[in-house]
Amino acid sequence: MKIKSALISISDKEKLKDILKILKKFNIKLISSGGTYKKIKSFGYNCLEVSDITGFPEILDGRVKTLHPKIHSGILFKRQKLSHKKVIRKLNIKSIDLVITNFYPFKKVLNQNS
Repeated sequence: MKIKSALISISDKEKLKDILKILKKFNIKLISSGGTYKKIKSFGYNCLEVSDITGFPEILDGRVKTLHPKIHSGILFKRQKLSHKKVIRKLNIKSIDLVITNFYPFKKVLNQNS
């Protein structure tokens, strides 16, 4: 399967520029939100914002961004299954072939919010 699009949502952005260079080399469309989206744009890369796909803004101080059927369906549909492909086309859902993420440093975040 050829990877055509990637959803990127990362906490640690230290290696982001290196990742973007590789994705650009393979002409992979970028999708992101929040701080990751802003960082990608600051490096001069094209990127779709998640809210452009979902039609729904980030809420709860950016805690809810990608929790949307248009995002999850784009990731989870079975590319070889005809019934899935029909639903995806009917609902105009874009496929997301690669997800790049890392987790927040939960202990650090919890300590900050205490």
